[in-house]
Amino acid sequence: MSQTITIDPVTRLEGHGKITIQLNDKGEVEDAHFHVTQVRGFERFSEGRPFYEMPSLMARICGICPVSHLIASAKACEAIMSVRIPHTAAQLRRMLNLAQMVQSHALSFFYLASPDLLLGMEADPKVRNILGVAATKPELGRAGIALRRFGQSIIELLADKRVHPGWVVPGGVTEPLAAAKRDKILAMIPEAYANIDLALGAYKKIADTFKAEIGVFANFPSNYLSLINEDESIEFTDGALRLIDARGKTIEDGITASRYAEVIGEAVEPYSYTKFAYYKPLGYPEGSYRVGPLARLNIVKSMGTPKAEQELAGFKQLAAGPVESSFHYHHARLVEMLYGVEKIEEILADPRILDKHVRATAGVNRLEGTGQAEAPRGVLHHHYKVDENGKITWANLVIATGQNNKAMNLGVLQAAKHYVKKGKFTEGILNRVEAVVRTFDPCLSCSSHAAGQMPLEISLLSADGEVVDRLVR
Repeated sequence: MSQTITIDPVTRLEGHGKITIQLNDKGEVEDAHFHVTQVRGFERFSEGRPFYEMPSLMARICGICPVSHLIASAKACEAIMSVRIPHTAAQLRRMLNLAQMVQSHALSFFYLASPDLLLGMEADPKVRNILGVAATKPELGRAGIALRRFGQSIIELLADKRVHPGWVVPGGVTEPLAAAKRDKILAMIPEAYANIDLALGAYKKIADTFKAEIGVFANFPSNYLSLINEDESIEFTDGALRLIDARGKTIEDGITASRYAEVIGEAVEPYSYTKFAYYKPLGYPEGSYRVGPLARLNIVKSMGTPKAEQELAGFKQLAAGPVESSFHYHHARLVEMLYGVEKIEEILADPRILDKHVRATAGVNRLEGTGQAEAPRGVLHHHYKVDENGKITWANLVIATGQNNKAMNLGVLQAAKHYVKKGKFTEGILNRVEAVVRTFDPCLSCSSHAAGQMPLEISLLSADGEVVDRLVR
């Protein structure tokens, strides 16, 4: 008889999700899905709010990457205001975004992924966690904690709060950087370099031991999307989007925030509260693509900083064209963390970084605005419409996790088919299927903004856990 294997919840993720694997009567995998089981209502309950409140309101979507929402939201508001923010404000925002990227990547690599990488996919679940890493590899455990602290401390120094800061506002930031704070950040940089070097060295030593996982962890041709500068270097805050295909050929370039809705659509599937983004000219699902660290390093030609440039060259050697296995997201995160530290140091050397002019002001000059930025997990898009009084009448958020959603589901299916045979599986096998999702580092709290008719499933369970009744919409 057919059977369904359920992994609920998927562990070491940000948010709530589960995996179901459908087996046929021979015990072979026929299908598999990654279900995002939570739903949030930020797009709807922002309606009626003044547009200038949106950055702080949108930051509450996530406690891990609030800065990305602050910046994308502020950019959408600035489009409504028709203003260009001051140079120093743009630099300070860029530094804030990079600090968030470093701390978020540290969380993903050290806290969520490294238990699999350092202790093994088959390790006892009781020790396969960050505490187990700290006990077994104390130097790497300390490095992960320190790198997360590095990013969070910069956020706190710039914006006065580590989580949900209100410093980024439409028009710029609320206050300039003080010399004493600049010097504190500079003093933290040498330790950050040392910790990233330690992590990169450790990862490179063990990567070859995961050849089997590399082969089936969402390892297939796909399209990729990310921001890029005019000189084809990596960008997190400004620039325009480039979409490439599985051979590395550019499909479309120069996609600005104002054009995003013209080329990117969103589909809804009945098994998830997270949308599925796709490139409209190719349709769904053919137009699906991947975003985030893997996509960014596949697309860019340079990092723009010397140490990260060397690491990018090594990363590019992993494949003749785009690097396809999502296992390599882990490697890409470490390269980006190195870039983040280098770029923060570079920004602090800007002779105008202490300038007092950090905010432009204006009212409603347009009734619609869009903003985009790179979150740690990939491209983030905020799109607002307002009335003549500046109150939000409509909002839509396109989240990185939704753009990776199709690839995550295909990756779960690929790994399940490889590992589950004749209906037999172990805890380690199911952990590998979960680990496919962890490579993408999805943020389910950010991404659960479903459009159209949202799926709804209610299950009534007996005391021993058996399903007594089910209601599905």
